[in-house]
Amino acid sequence: MKKIVFLFLLIPCVGMAQDWQDILNQVKDKLNGVNASGTVDIAGGLKEALNNGITKQVTKLTATDGFYKNEMVKILLPAELQKVDKTLRKMGMSKLADSGIKSLNRAAEDAVKEATPIFVDAIKNMSFTDAKSILLGKETAATDYLKGTTSSALYAKFSPVVQQSIGKVGADKIWASIIKKYNTIPMVSKVNPDITDYVTNKSMDGVFKMISVEEKDIRTNLKSRTSDLLKKVFAMQDKK
Repeated sequence: MKKIVFLFLLIPCVGMAQDWQDILNQVKDKLNGVNASGTVDIAGGLKEALNNGITKQVTKLTATDGFYKNEMVKILLPAELQKVDKTLRKMGMSKLADSGIKSLNRAAEDAVKEATPIFVDAIKNMSFTDAKSILLGKETAATDYLKGTTSSALYAKFSPVVQQSIGKVGADKIWASIIKKYNTIPMVSKVNPDITDYVTNKSMDGVFKMISVEEKDIRTNLKSRTSDLLKKVFAMQDKK
């Protein structure tokens, strides 16, 4: 199947030594979904798969407890704050510690509502050349491509949204209170972590994680290919 796929993809470069229509006739029955120009819209199919990841999976993160009650993406405390959590609980301040963790997840849930369009726009930039290698790649190849090509730009746009969200859900005040209490405890090392940076990275990790869930499902579950385009494109990777 690989030879057929790559031969098909190279048709425009064959030249006069080959008859274009004869080659097309040889492969069209095996590659159900050839369009008028003689190509399968691989890029379009992968973009649709990633958009499905956002529509079906990432939007779940925007709901209340979308992060907090989803063990795949729940934001836990960074290493430097784990000792804060343990100390507060030992001193009978478990409710304060719990509210701190919940506030980080609430900020992420709130931020994703504003940031999702950034991911949608990024998907549109996938080229046909990128798509060829992604289709026959590993089960998260499309998600990995998206992560690798957009993370820096996304961080720059996502961080202010997270910072605003932290203030909106009151996470900044909660953590200021937690850290202030912790830093007054005798014999402890003072902490002042960058909560915005931490939540930004964890929020992005959660988004990519949920997109990869949908990509894996489309690659392995025929019932998840809900359009003709998805069926045609991913049928090619089934037979690689």
